[in-house]
Amino acid sequence: MPTLLRDAIARLGGVLLMLLVLAVPPASAGEPPLLRYEEATPSQRALVDELERRTFDWFWASADPKTGLVPDHFPGESFASIAAVGFGLTAYGIGAERGYVSREQAAERTLATLRFFKNAPQNASEDDATGYHGFYYHFLDMRSGRRFARFVELSSVDTALLLGGVLFAQSYFDRDTPAEREIRALADAIYRAVDWPWMQPRAPLISMGWTPGGQYIPVDWVGYNEGMLVYLLALGSPTHPVGADAWQAWSAGNDKHWGAFYGETLLNFAPLFGHQYSHIWVDFRGIRDAWAQAHDIDFFENSRRAVRSQRNYAIANPGRWTGYGANVWGLTACNGPGGYVVEDVDGVRRFEGYSARGAGLDYINDDGTLAPTAAGGSIVFEPALVLSALAEMKQRYGRYIYNRYGFVDAFNPSFHLRTELRTGQLTPMGWADTVQLGIDQGPILLMIENWRSGLVWRVMRKNPYLRKGLERAGFTGGWLQASPAP
Repeated sequence: MPTLLRDAIARLGGVLLMLLVLAVPPASAGEPPLLRYEEATPSQRALVDELERRTFDWFWASADPKTGLVPDHFPGESFASIAAVGFGLTAYGIGAERGYVSREQAAERTLATLRFFKNAPQNASEDDATGYHGFYYHFLDMRSGRRFARFVELSSVDTALLLGGVLFAQSYFDRDTPAEREIRALADAIYRAVDWPWMQPRAPLISMGWTPGGQYIPVDWVGYNEGMLVYLLALGSPTHPVGADAWQAWSAGNDKHWGAFYGETLLNFAPLFGHQYSHIWVDFRGIRDAWAQAHDIDFFENSRRAVRSQRNYAIANPGRWTGYGANVWGLTACNGPGGYVVEDVDGVRRFEGYSARGAGLDYINDDGTLAPTAAGGSIVFEPALVLSALAEMKQRYGRYIYNRYGFVDAFNPSFHLRTELRTGQLTPMGWADTVQLGIDQGPILLMIENWRSGLVWRVMRKNPYLRKGLERAGFTGGWLQASPAP
């Protein structure tokens, strides 16, 4: 089986595992103020500035300038990931603000992307479509822009992550120029075309996806996870909204996952990406739905606790993995050395390829593989802890895990098996990946910018569709109480 195909299957397997894992919420108390960018040391700011620029360069260099399609992984041959496109669309505005590219260059790349998705074929065929009913296939062929393979699903969550970038572009490019007017119109048309109720075969819940051959995936989004963004965008639609009961149905299982894990009481979801993705575009600070009000917490605070519990887990290191500690931590969905079983002094060790690694009440999936995005994408939640982690990982392992595009996707200091590897390379440190993934680069870049300036949150607070979705979900307080920005 070709490596490219195996990668895609492994990625889908990881996603299905994440989907089958549900999570739940916490209660808040007085917390110390978070370290602000201006309060960081010069060396810490230099570290973050360089990482942000290098991570932006990954998106700018890897995307097809004609279609805007962003590869799942890069460098090397890859299929496109529509979620990575959503991160990329957000990255271009950041690049313009930081001066990495001009606003005109950012608008040009954004326009190419939106034109592609607006005009791409939407139909029920197996092989000649990019999407259907306004949703898009999880993976697309980088050259044709069509569904990459027949096992690839029309994905509700990856469409939502794409739309996060589409709506960011709609609100960011607000000038009265031909290019920016077209961006706003295209973004609006793409969002309005998504037929959310069609993805509800078991309403009020929303299905994880659909394929022409198998029809609806028999699993719905329910419980705290990255599906949060799916429901908020489905609730905010002016053309095809789901009922308000969808949010209650999604959050009904939260209490099953509320509890203490390594010193923190929180709504658990084992991989940290579940505590990052929706938060990239939605400023949850100070706003609460009925469940959060009942537990005296907001979802931002919940993510802070998730980060601290993961760090505490690494310090305790129950699996005795090499390198774990106060400044080397972070489990999330990422690449890994592959499917190997090794017996050593610590017993039988099982190593996985791409997998939804994590540690929480819901499950623990830990093979010693660490992903820098787990810490980097959490910088808004615990900046002091994350800065120490990024500095330590770069200082200790940087020769093998840090390059022109920032941190590689993952590394494993416990893996030293000399064998033919499916991905990555064996180094004196252990296993190190050789590529970055768009869905892991995105949280690093976008969350760094949110920490530095709040740009993504500030822009998205202006978006009427996101505001409507939050209000229909029952969120009140904080910035939602203020009048919408012009």
